[in-house]
Amino acid sequence: MAVRYQNRSHAGRILANHIRDSKCHCQSNSIVLGMPRGGVPVAYEVALELQLPFDVMLVKKIGAPEQPELAIGAVAGDNLTILDKSLIKSVGLSNHAIEILIDTKRHELNLQRLRYELDRPHPDLYKQDVILVDDGLATGTTMVAAIRAARSSRPNRIILAVPVAPPDTIKKINPMVDFIICPLQPENFHSVSEFYDNFPQTSDDEVKQILSHAG
Repeated sequence: MAVRYQNRSHAGRILANHIRDSKCHCQSNSIVLGMPRGGVPVAYEVALELQLPFDVMLVKKIGAPEQPELAIGAVAGDNLTILDKSLIKSVGLSNHAIEILIDTKRHELNLQRLRYELDRPHPDLYKQDVILVDDGLATGTTMVAAIRAARSSRPNRIILAVPVAPPDTIKKINPMVDFIICPLQPENFHSVSEFYDNFPQTSDDEVKQILSHAG
């Protein structure tokens, strides 16, 4: 197995092969959702290879003010808000503070929709097999928020598909999803970029172009 990917498109094709060869048995009631921005070109290749519908998973993690990596909730499409009440209680946030955080993240999400010129509704995930794709995971906190958002739509299954992630992150996320596809799980992990030959920042324009092809 190759220990590096040429670029995000190559990673998407490799990932699609692993999904095809896995036991997750993705059927026609599946949809591939890419995490912006870097996950979108990967997810697009997965969808092309597997001949499945494709869209973007717009989600913003709500981090605790003093611990931004601690996801206490998330906002997603169609005015969906998910809150972890036990975590919120443990960090001692007031209702007013939570409302401010939600409004801030909702504003960021709306700006993202405008940048991508998305005038269609969020895809219906009810009873679908949802394949969540990113270009790799480090801590996985934003993906956790995406999983929570997707789960609230009552899909049939949630399948996480990423080219690379450290084993600890995979172990943390494993109970939250129904299936994980991750070809590279290196013990010696520093960043996602080290497993790509070519890993430039994915621009908003590139995301818009991919979404226009998919639409």
